[in-house]
Amino acid sequence: MTTEKRAKTDRPSWFARFWTIVRYEMLWNIRKKKFIFVIIIAFVIATVVLLAPIIASRSTGVAITANPNYAITFGGSSFVFFLFAIGTAMNSITSEFESGTIVPLVTKPVSRTMIFLGKLFGAFIVILASYVVLYAYVTVASVIVYGPQNNLQYLPLILVGSIISTFIWVSLLFAMGSITKNTIVTVLVAFSLFLALFIAIPIVSVFSGPSQTLNYFPGNGASGTILIGRNFTSVGAGTDNIGIDLVNYALYPSANVSFYKINVTAITAGGTSLPASGALWYSEPTSLIASRAIGIACVYIAVFMSIGWYAFKRSQILE
Repeated sequence: MTTEKRAKTDRPSWFARFWTIVRYEMLWNIRKKKFIFVIIIAFVIATVVLLAPIIASRSTGVAITANPNYAITFGGSSFVFFLFAIGTAMNSITSEFESGTIVPLVTKPVSRTMIFLGKLFGAFIVILASYVVLYAYVTVASVIVYGPQNNLQYLPLILVGSIISTFIWVSLLFAMGSITKNTIVTVLVAFSLFLALFIAIPIVSVFSGPSQTLNYFPGNGASGTILIGRNFTSVGAGTDNIGIDLVNYALYPSANVSFYKINVTAITAGGTSLPASGALWYSEPTSLIASRAIGIACVYIAVFMSIGWYAFKRSQILE
C-alpha cells in the first residue's frame, strides 16, 4: 500500500505531463525548416501587398490614398490559412508513425488522448504567436504606407478569425494524418481539397449567382457588398472571412450585406460594372454573416478533430 501511494505521489501531475507534450510539439514545430519557410512566405506576401501601392504610386505619379482601416481589413486569405496549417500540422501525427517515435511516446505515462490534445494545443500556440507577429508587422507597415489607422481595438477579432479559419485545415490534417499515417497522402488529400474549393467556388459563384450553399464549404463563400458611406466594400460570407466579418459586425451592427448575381452576358457585351450589371439576389445582416461563418467553421473543426482523435486512439502501433 505504501509503495502504491509513493508511486502515485511521484507521478507528475496531469498538467505537467500535458505541458511536456505541448512543449515538445512547440519546439519541434519551431525547429522545422518548412515552418520557417512558411513564416517567410507569409511575410513576403504581406510585404508585397503593402508595397504594391507604393510601386504603383511611383510609376503613375499618383499619390497613395490614405486608408485608415487597412490594418483591420487585412484578415489573411485562403492561401495563408492553408499555408500556416501545412507548416504546423502537415506531419504532426504522421511523423511519429513514420519515424517510429510513436512507440516510446505511448510508453510514457500519458494517454493517447493527452498526446493528441497536447499536439493540437502546441500547434495552436505556435499559430497564435505567428499571427500575432504577422499582424503586428502589418499594422506598423500600414501606418507607414497608409497613414494613421483607426479601430485598432478590433485587431483581436481579426486574430481570432484567422486562427479559426486556419484550424479548419489543421483539423483536417490531423484527421488525415491519424487515418493514413502517411505524410505524402495527407498533404495530397488536403491540397487537392483546397485546390478544388479555391477554383470551384469562385466559378460557381460567377455563373450560378452567390448561392448561400457556398457559405457551407470551407473558403471565401458567396461574395457580396456592404454600403459604407457612399462606397461599396466587398464582403465574403465564407469561413475564410470570419475576422473581417466580425469587424464589420462590430462597426456596422445594423448593416446588411447585399449579394448580386452578375450579368455575365452584359459584361462580355460591354455592359457596365456591378451593381448596374447585376440583379440583387438576396441580402443578410452582418450579424448573421459572422455567426454563421463561425458556427460552420466550428462544426468542421469538431468533426475533423473527432475523426482524428478516434483514428489516433484506435491506431495499431507495431514496434
